[in-house]
Amino acid sequence: MWWSMHYAGFMLTRRTTFRLYPSRQQVAKLHYWRRLHCSLYNAAVANRKTQYQKFRHSVDYFEQQNSLPAFKEVWEEYTELGSQALQATLKRVDFTFQRFFKLKSGYPKFKPSRTYRGWTYPAKSGWKAHGNGENGYLELSRLGVIQMRGKARTWGIPTTCTVFFDQGKWYASITVQCQPERELGTGVIGADFGCKTAVALSDGTKIEAPKFLAKAQDQIKNLSKQQRRKRKPEKHKVKASRRWKKIQAKIRKVKRKVKNQRQNWVHQTATDITSCNSIVATEKINLRGMTRKGKTRQKTGLNRSMLDGGMGMLRSAIEYKLLEGNGFLMEAPTQKLKPTQRCAKCWELTPKTLSDRLHVCSNPQCRHTEDRDVNSAQVCKIWAREIGTVSQNAEPPSSTSCGSMKQLGALKRQKPPAL
Repeated sequence: MWWSMHYAGFMLTRRTTFRLYPSRQQVAKLHYWRRLHCSLYNAAVANRKTQYQKFRHSVDYFEQQNSLPAFKEVWEEYTELGSQALQATLKRVDFTFQRFFKLKSGYPKFKPSRTYRGWTYPAKSGWKAHGNGENGYLELSRLGVIQMRGKARTWGIPTTCTVFFDQGKWYASITVQCQPERELGTGVIGADFGCKTAVALSDGTKIEAPKFLAKAQDQIKNLSKQQRRKRKPEKHKVKASRRWKKIQAKIRKVKRKVKNQRQNWVHQTATDITSCNSIVATEKINLRGMTRKGKTRQKTGLNRSMLDGGMGMLRSAIEYKLLEGNGFLMEAPTQKLKPTQRCAKCWELTPKTLSDRLHVCSNPQCRHTEDRDVNSAQVCKIWAREIGTVSQNAEPPSSTSCGSMKQLGALKRQKPPAL
């Protein structure tokens, strides 16, 4: 095989979500802690907003973190939550403001306690997972042991734990440091991700998008029509009726089923592709820019269709499955290569519009005819064979600065340069 990657001793981070089964007393305690974390989140947002508006002082994460001891002296109920869990909530506020300053989101808003999901233990203190990755028990400090059900494909050293409440159920999302192993094929294949066709492969295979949300849209519309006839909640005025809440629960149940169906289909499709190939070549796409909010109904419908197809989820699943088996996902430069317009036979460019679904080469000596998406996948495969090379002693990708708790701790401990 002309391509080989060996990452000896390279630890990867994998996340597994377990369903929790707490007792009635534990449920009451979990909801109480969730409301406390929500109040801390809102207080941190208000602190940053007030300090800047009145004093033109920009509050950062370290300033709010250093004020936690004095904060817990006044509000003694926060003592039992653990300092690191409180720091993670403040870090969540910091992430929100960072996104706002980078113009990727709006100004941070206060969160209501009924929709606030949960909190995170960023280190090993305050919690402990008992088991080997299949079911087991979760032990939380000052709460006790909670039974959990679920199964991790690869288990390792637990590092972080996020406890959250969703659709009336409690979950624990645990990350572990492990060395996953996955058997891959020896082939090289090109892939073109699209809207109507989820992925077109260079061997001519076309996998259609299942469109789970589109199939459930009629059911959601009927339930929403019934809900509009019930008394809806209004802020600081009227509470929702019991019938409104009952229909809202049905709508959430339908959407949760759509999410699970899409996630299951994504993993099955990614496994089928990677079981025969160790290298997948595709073009680099900006899904966030493609699905940016539009001003017309047509653009909104197109965004919904692209997201319903699971394009980004499928690509991410293929990438991490290849990484587990020492494979690689190659991204061709879209603007330079132009795979949708380039001919896979003679390499000539043939301009097309979005409505042109068939590639017919404009070169009179070639006249190659192929499906547009399949031709694009073949171009990516040829580019991977001609351009892509990786040495036998390739090193794992370096971590980026994302402002995590671990990186913030290293930055705080870093000594200033000598003058």
